[in-house]
Amino acid sequence: MMRTYSLTVLLWSCMLHAVHTMPSQKRTNKHSPSERITGLSENDGETLHRTKRGWMWNQFFLLEEYTGPDTQYVGKLHTDQDKGDGNLKYILTGDGAGSLFIIDENTGDIHAAKKLDREEKSLYVLRAKAIDRKTGRQVEPESEFIIKIHDINDNEPKFTKDMYTASIPEMSGVGTSVIQVTATDADDANYGNSAKVVYSILQGQPYFSVDPETGIIKTALPDMSRENREQYQVVIQAKDMGGQMGGLSGTTTVNITLTDVNDNPPRFPQSTYQFNSPESAPPGTPLGRIKANDPDLGENAETEYSISNGEGSDMFDIITDKDTQEGIITVKKQLDFENKMLYTLRVEATNTHLDPHFLQLGPFKDTALVKISVEDIDEPPVFSRPSYLIEVDEDAKEGSIIGQVVAQDPDITKNTIKYSVDRHTDLDRIFNIYSGNGSLFISKPLDREETPWHNITVIATEINNPKQSSQIPVFIRILDINDHAPEFAKYYETFVCENAKAGQLIQTVSAVDKDEPPRGHKFFFELVPEFAVHPNFSIVDNKDNTAGIMTRRNGYSRSKTSTYLLPVIIFDNDYPIQSSTSTLTIRVCACDSRGNMQSCNAEALLLPAGLSTGALVAILLCIIILLVLVVLFAALKRQRKKEPLIISKDDVRDNIVTYNDEGGGEEDTQAFDIGTLRNPEAREESKMRRDVIPETIFQIRRTTPLWENIDVQDFIHRRLKENDSDPAAPPYDSLATYAYEGNDSIANSLSSLESLTTDGNQDYDYLSDWGPRFKKLADMYGGEDSD
Repeated sequence: MMRTYSLTVLLWSCMLHAVHTMPSQKRTNKHSPSERITGLSENDGETLHRTKRGWMWNQFFLLEEYTGPDTQYVGKLHTDQDKGDGNLKYILTGDGAGSLFIIDENTGDIHAAKKLDREEKSLYVLRAKAIDRKTGRQVEPESEFIIKIHDINDNEPKFTKDMYTASIPEMSGVGTSVIQVTATDADDANYGNSAKVVYSILQGQPYFSVDPETGIIKTALPDMSRENREQYQVVIQAKDMGGQMGGLSGTTTVNITLTDVNDNPPRFPQSTYQFNSPESAPPGTPLGRIKANDPDLGENAETEYSISNGEGSDMFDIITDKDTQEGIITVKKQLDFENKMLYTLRVEATNTHLDPHFLQLGPFKDTALVKISVEDIDEPPVFSRPSYLIEVDEDAKEGSIIGQVVAQDPDITKNTIKYSVDRHTDLDRIFNIYSGNGSLFISKPLDREETPWHNITVIATEINNPKQSSQIPVFIRILDINDHAPEFAKYYETFVCENAKAGQLIQTVSAVDKDEPPRGHKFFFELVPEFAVHPNFSIVDNKDNTAGIMTRRNGYSRSKTSTYLLPVIIFDNDYPIQSSTSTLTIRVCACDSRGNMQSCNAEALLLPAGLSTGALVAILLCIIILLVLVVLFAALKRQRKKEPLIISKDDVRDNIVTYNDEGGGEEDTQAFDIGTLRNPEAREESKMRRDVIPETIFQIRRTTPLWENIDVQDFIHRRLKENDSDPAAPPYDSLATYAYEGNDSIANSLSSLESLTTDGNQDYDYLSDWGPRFKKLADMYGGEDSD
C-alpha cells in the first residue's frame, strides 16, 4: 500500500510604513516517475513512495533602524503536515537565529528581536525545518531563505581627509586643476539616492570652483598673483540624495597655496645713488651696497649686478651678495683725486632665472645711476720711479755725486720734500744724500771686491707733515777698476828629483785676480829680470793663463842645495796694467826610477842605514808603555796611604761623643742646678742620664752623695767609677766633663743666677773698691735706681 505525504511551507512577509506588497510565494512541483524516496514504513517494512518537491523563495525585506514599539514581524513558517495539534515543532537556524530572529516553535511566526543596521550587515541567510515532537524526525527537509535589510538614508557623506593641502603656480589659467576631494556614503548605493553624493563649494569663490560629480577643484579666476595673496582656504560640501533637500551632508577644508613664478622684474627703489671714497682706498675696498627689489621668491628673485661699459667701469667693480641679493660696489684701481674727482656709473640689475612663459612681462632688468665722489687725502710723496739703479766706479772720489732720486707731493698743495737715507740699510754710512734735491754722493771709499752691490733705501718726507713719507729702494752697482794685481791661484809645493833631466816639467802654475775685466782675464808669466837667465830653472808661458816650470840641467843634489827660490812676475792685460811677484819654492827630493818622490828632508841622509822607521816607532811605543806603568804604580801607592782608619760607622773603637745641651738662660732654674758644680757641698739628687734611653729592666741606682768631699781628684775618680759600673751606659767609652769651681772665693759669686732667691736688694758699693777694671760693673750695680 502506497501513501503519499505533502509539505507546505509558507513564509509571510510583513512590511511596515505602507510598503508595496511583495509577490506571493511560488511553489513548483516537478513530478518525475523516477524520483521516489523508498523507505521502510512503520508497519512491517511497507514501502513508502513520496514525490520530491522543489521550493523557490523570493527575497524578503526588513527596514533597518526600526524604532517601533513592537518587534518587527518577518513572516510565518507552516507545513501542511501541521494539524494544529501541537505535534510539530518549528526550528530556525542560520545568521542571527535565536538572537536577532526569533521563531515561535508552535506557530512558526518569525520576528526581528533587535534593531538592525544595514551598514553593519545587509542580508541574513536562514534555514527552517519542522520536526515531529514525538519521534524527533523531520517531517519536511530543511529549507533556506534570505532576509535582506532595506536601507534608509541614515549616513552622511564623509571625506577621506578632514583637511586637504594643495598648491598651484600663480598666474595659472582658468580651469587649472588644483586637487580632487573624495567623500563616501555608507548607505546602499543600489537602493535609491541615499548614497549619491554631489559636491559644492561653500567658501572660496570666486577664486575656485568644484566639479559636482568628481570633486575636482579648479581655478575660477585668471592671473591670480602670489604677491597679492598667497593663501586661500576653500570649504567643500558633499551632500547625498543627489543634492536634494533633506539629504545629509559633510564638509572639508582645502588650504591652497599659490607658488611663486618669475613674473616680476627687479626694480631699484631709487634712480640715483651717491657714495664717497677716499683716494687712498686700496683696490677691493667696498664703498656701498645697492639693491633692486624683486617680490618673487627663491631663485626667481636672484639678481645679478653689473656696471655698464662707460665712465668708471675700469675704476670700480660690483659684486653680488648671494645671501642678501645686494650689489656691493668696490674699488677696482687706485683712485687719484687730482686726476678725477667724480665718477658716474650705470649699474644694471638682471634676473638670472627667466621663465619663458612670462617673458612678455619683461624686460626682467633695471638700471640705476651711481655717483662716486673721490675725497682728497694728504698723500705721501711719490717717487718718479718704482726703484733706482745707479752704477759707480769703485775709484770714485769721496763727495762725488753718483745719482739723484726725485719725489713730489701728489696733492694740490705740493708740499716741499726732504730726502734722507735709511741708516738701517747703510750702517757703514758709505753714502749720503742732499736733503733738498735728492742727490746721492759718496762718503767713504768704495771697494768692489769687498762689496760689489749696495742696496740702500731713500726716504722722502713732507716738511709740513713729517708723518707723510715714502721710501724707495736704490740699487748701487760698483763698477770694477783694475786695482788688484794677479797672484798665484794657490800655494804650490814644488819639488825636483835629484835625478831629473834637463827640460823636464816639474810644475804648472796658474793665477787669479780679484778684478773682473769686461773682456775676461789674461795673465802673462816671466822670471824677474835678475833671474832672466836662471841656471837651474826656466818658465814657459802656456798662453792660457798658466805657465810651466822647467828644469835647465841634469841632476840636483840635496846635500849641496835642498831648496831653490824662483821669483815669478805675473802681469794682467787690463788698464792700468797690474803685476805682482810671487816666489815659488822648489825642494830637491830623492825619487825612484819612475820619478815618484821618496824623501825631501836633508836630515834623512844623516840617519843610520840600519835603523828603519818601523824600528823607531816600536821604540817609541815601548817608552810610552813604561811611562804608563810607572804612573799607575804611583797612583796605587798613594791610594793606599789615603785609606781611612775607620771605615765603618759601627766600629767599636774609642769615639768621643759630644752632647751640646744648652740651658734656657738665667730664668731657667729647673733645667740645671749650676750650684752643684759651683759648690760640692750642695746636696744633689740622683738624675737619669740624658745621653741614652734608659731601659726598664735596670733599676735606677742612686749614687753616693759627695757634699762632704772636698778633694776634686777624689770627686772625679768616684764619678768615673760610677760611670764604669753603670749598666745603662753606652757600649763604648764616653767622655764626661765636670766643671768644678771649688770653694767660695773671697769676692763671693758674681753670678746673678741666684739673685732670684734673695730677699730684697743687695749692696754693690764694694765694687767701687776693686779698681778701674770693675768701674763699669760698679756703675751698673752700685748707682741709684733709675727710671
